Amino acid sequence: MAKSDLYKISGHWDHYQDGMFIFGDPDSDEEVYALRPMTCPFQYQAYLNKQRSYRDLPLRYNETSTLFRNEASGEMHGLIRVRQFTISEGHLMCTPEQLEDEFRKCVELAAFMLKTVGLYEDVSYRFSQWDPNDRAKYIGTEEEWDNVQKMMGTILDNLGIDYAVGVGEAAFYGPKLDIQIKNVYGKEDTLITIQIDPYLARNFGMEYVDRDGVKKHPFIIHRTSIGCYERTLALLIEKYAGAFPLWLAPTQVKLLAVADRHLDYLYEIKKQLEQAGLRAEVDDRSEKIGYKIRQAQLEKVPYMIIIGDKDIEANTVSVRHRKDGDLGAMKLEAFLALAQEEIASKAIK
Repeated sequence: MAKSDLYKISGHWDHYQDGMFIFGDPDSDEEVYALRPMTCPFQYQAYLNKQRSYRDLPLRYNETSTLFRNEASGEMHGLIRVRQFTISEGHLMCTPEQLEDEFRKCVELAAFMLKTVGLYEDVSYRFSQWDPNDRAKYIGTEEEWDNVQKMMGTILDNLGIDYAVGVGEAAFYGPKLDIQIKNVYGKEDTLITIQIDPYLARNFGMEYVDRDGVKKHPFIIHRTSIGCYERTLALLIEKYAGAFPLWLAPTQVKLLAVADRHLDYLYEIKKQLEQAGLRAEVDDRSEKIGYKIRQAQLEKVPYMIIIGDKDIEANTVSVRHRKDGDLGAMKLEAFLALAQEEIASKAIK
């Protein structure tokens, strides 16, 4: 939370006030506070705590932030759009010469995250530009916007990115690369953004001393790496229909006893699984084993370990996969090796 003064410097007060949660009367002379809708004004305070040199740049700040936006009720869609959310947000202060390389690294980071969770094939790119016919939405001059958009277009072309153009979709302080994705209903949302900002460093008085001894304003790149956690999680739930890859599944192994006399052995197995870094749960209900297997299958747990008399006698575990079915009895060490390899490789089955 911060005073309205901070958001007036950044421009959010004039251009984003309707999307903010405000405490107090904005038209009064009393102090007015607002919950933060963006991390950028706060991270800039860290930059401003001392004089900066070109040798300090690029300077990269990032954090996992809790943000608050007063979304209209018609825009709310479960976890896809929420009023309080968590985001992986960073700001990179750099010289003009560093801009393209830093932007490329941000694109590569986003691509790495999307490939890891299996969403890369589902996204498209949009070069979001300003609308010169709607000047009230933006800060800066027409010449400045034309220059920075030309610069960003060159960077995107050099990176070989296939993008659509979205006129009027830019942030009020600069153009952006939006990584777009459609939910199961076909509605397109922005998942990740990477923005070039030539203005807010000037507004906040952020400077660095260049090689020639002259103080200059850095360019700022605003970026997320995996976007809003809640939205990304919602899209993953939709994509996998709850059947997450092993490494991503909340419960990776469900432990099932054929009878109550097998529970001590089962809990010892659970302890060894957890020591190896696996997330395991025991279903110790007094239900038939067939019922418990069906329940675990409906919960889409990747693996089940079923313990009966023969397993205790042979010091083995009977393994069942949610898709491949019965994998037979094996030593616990063999199952651990199988599971840990699947986790380490981030396999998406």
